[in-house]
Amino acid sequence: MSDSLTLDGTIRSVLDANPSITSLEEEVNAATSRVQQTRGGFLPQVTGTATYTRIDPVVKLQLAPDAPEFQLAPNNNYDAHITLQYGLLDFGKKEASYNLAESRRLTAQDQIAVTRRDLAYAAAQAYYNILFVRESIKVQDQQIASLRQHEREMEKRVEGGVSTKFDVTTTQVRITQAENVKIDLQNQLRNQQVQLARLLHKPEYVEVPVRGTLAFQPQAVDVEAALARATETRPEIKMARDAENTAAMNLKFVERSNKPVLGVGAQLGGKNGYLPNLEKFRPNSVGVVQLSVPIYDGNKNKNQRVEAQANIRGAQARIQDAQEQVRADVRQAANNLQSSTARYNNAVVQINQASDALTRAKARYRYDVGTNLDVLDAETSLAQARLARLQAIYNYTQGQYQLKRATGEQIW
Repeated sequence: MSDSLTLDGTIRSVLDANPSITSLEEEVNAATSRVQQTRGGFLPQVTGTATYTRIDPVVKLQLAPDAPEFQLAPNNNYDAHITLQYGLLDFGKKEASYNLAESRRLTAQDQIAVTRRDLAYAAAQAYYNILFVRESIKVQDQQIASLRQHEREMEKRVEGGVSTKFDVTTTQVRITQAENVKIDLQNQLRNQQVQLARLLHKPEYVEVPVRGTLAFQPQAVDVEAALARATETRPEIKMARDAENTAAMNLKFVERSNKPVLGVGAQLGGKNGYLPNLEKFRPNSVGVVQLSVPIYDGNKNKNQRVEAQANIRGAQARIQDAQEQVRADVRQAANNLQSSTARYNNAVVQINQASDALTRAKARYRYDVGTNLDVLDAETSLAQARLARLQAIYNYTQGQYQLKRATGEQIW
């Protein structure tokens, strides 16, 4: 399968394929529905009702011995009406319920942002892991090719009688060691491919088609500016503040849930059962004004307020903790970038030194003033220096994304 996924393509594919985002989006839809439900409390409630009731026996009266009996209610009772109810005054109870539902909806939305952020950075890490291992394999291939070239030269020297078979065997041991390192790297590459395929939800991928190169691209870091930006944009801080706001909205809701409620109602319809003709269906109407005043609830509301206040204090403590964690993340990322830059510079120097040492070792060995072991050690040192430079580039790249994540920057 040809390479086709860049870093941006990898991130987008991971975000598009992950079902956890769909699940969170449905939670937002549910929270939005709850907000709409609370809005219904601001509107009148209209209900239509039709009832048939059969009563046996009914009360019958006889005013005189010879007078006919008459009954006070019919056996068959019919009642059809429309009821309208509306709360005139609830001291902010409906508004508090609405604000609480809206706060929870915003929290659900922020959770999507956090999940997308985590998936995007996980995709970036897996992407660069693959590039890093690929480049490491290339370094091993260079070492193996150089050692094999040296092996061929040793064999020619043995045939010429100027070297011993021991030098060839020693070189072959180093080749085997280098091949073992390559085998480990190939296994790491396969495992990284599996990890990225899991993020992409593509289990059929044996080799995930990604393309790109690792490059050292240094950048200046303003730690104070990064700290200020992180405080404003990190989703963890926003979610902690959302939690505090939700706790505050819940306290207001609890406080208002124990307030009086003044409501009005009206009922329009018709029923039978009116004297003198009990069977005749007649129009009727009812008007109601009702005031409900909570008197005693077993201290339930009082305890709910205590709980809500404790939740607010807990949310405030989490905000402080999140802010401290953000500051630590930014400083650690900056330290990692600084360290990786220093290691990269050292690795460049080591490569130059190791290359020069290898050239000199080969020359010395060619003129029989050096040993084969000197050449093999120089080959190993050069490969290690190249791997160290590659590791520094990888660490610096990861540090850049660590800083972006620490400051709340979006990469998708």
